[in-house]
Amino acid sequence: MDFVLEEGEGQFIEFKERFDSKGLAREIVAFANSSGGKIFFGISDKGEVRGIDASNKLKSQIQDVARNCDPLIEIKIDKYEDILIVEVGEGMDKPYSCSSGFYLRQGTNSQKMSRDEIFEYARNVGKIKFEETLRKDFDYPADFDEKVFREMLRKMGISRAISDEMILNNLGLGEKVFGKMTLNNSGVLFFGKNIERFFKNANLTCVLFKGRERLNVIDRKDFVLGLVENYNEGINFLRKHLNLGYIIKGTGPRKEVLELPEAALREAVLNAIVHRDYFDSGMGVNIEIFDDRVEITNRGKLFFDKSELGKLSLSRNPVMFDIFNRLDMIEKIGSGINRIKEEMKEKGLLVDFEVADFFRVVFWRLEDVGKDVGKNVGKRLGVGKRRDLIIEEIRSGNFSLREFALVVGVDRKTIERDVLSLKDGGVIRRVGPVKGGHWEIINSEVGKK
Repeated sequence: MDFVLEEGEGQFIEFKERFDSKGLAREIVAFANSSGGKIFFGISDKGEVRGIDASNKLKSQIQDVARNCDPLIEIKIDKYEDILIVEVGEGMDKPYSCSSGFYLRQGTNSQKMSRDEIFEYARNVGKIKFEETLRKDFDYPADFDEKVFREMLRKMGISRAISDEMILNNLGLGEKVFGKMTLNNSGVLFFGKNIERFFKNANLTCVLFKGRERLNVIDRKDFVLGLVENYNEGINFLRKHLNLGYIIKGTGPRKEVLELPEAALREAVLNAIVHRDYFDSGMGVNIEIFDDRVEITNRGKLFFDKSELGKLSLSRNPVMFDIFNRLDMIEKIGSGINRIKEEMKEKGLLVDFEVADFFRVVFWRLEDVGKDVGKNVGKRLGVGKRRDLIIEEIRSGNFSLREFALVVGVDRKTIERDVLSLKDGGVIRRVGPVKGGHWEIINSEVGKK
């Protein structure tokens, strides 16, 4: 029980402080429509043990809730001290519903769906089971990367008070078969030493092209590592090849930023890894950088209409989703698409979402690649404000015509006119040659507040 409390709510665990028939019906249906799970009565949402009177009447009420689901759902009821445990297995007759609708377990939430959506989900049930398929060709612990496992447990805040095998089982990453620990596909994708040996399509491909077409390749990297390592390598590739700009707030220090919002890029890469269809051997996850855009693509159709994008979130791989959620890499369930939109809008940039038998996020770069990072800022700055900032930059010894033009998002000729105006006004002067010289302030009181 201590491990359950430490592990907290997730894809397979729900805490309830007291009995509520409608709330219980939702959770039972959601677990049956997903991969099963356990409901612990007598524990608060914060993981505090409150206890509950596990009377025969309460047990009967819980059984009635399960029998009233459509179709009825088989459950098991156990007791541990003053905690009542309701175990719900994965249903064999999906989809299931209760009086308030159809639900599916997503991380720590039970999410309501329309009937059409749940039927579409059910039609793909064979693919959903990909991550639960046991890999008997995976030799545990010989093929198991214990170092990666230990580090992930540390990040999730899970101690090793129980055996690694029990932890893997509780996280839905494997189970014992005839006394031997066997990892499933998700477990192998997270902790396999040689991923390529078991999966030919679990790669992350990163490509930098010259121009706007898929013709001239400047750099290419193929990563066939664990899921978390693939994610990190993808972000590193983007950071390496996207341009850096600067933000100036008032007269404060400059802050380096990527030309595209990093939070949005991280969300898109994570989304591609977690939601891709690993049954499809045609391609892995692709990150492609062009002069005018960045495309992040994964195979796998949406489980709902594109019009619901940003409103509904259904995970093709709930076990993978749960692990990334426990690693705090998923900020809020169902908010990823909207967060990408908001981050891009804040930067004054455009983003598109393409849907077919794949899902693609297209981040449009500024027209003059990486050279207009502050374009939306520059438009808001008047001549007087630009000149104040030029004076401040000269005073700090960091002034460069080219860099400053990038920062404020105007062309170099505009900054040259600003500088010439300050020079003609007796505010600044040039010291030394054009190359190797520098600007200095003549009137030390100008620009000070």
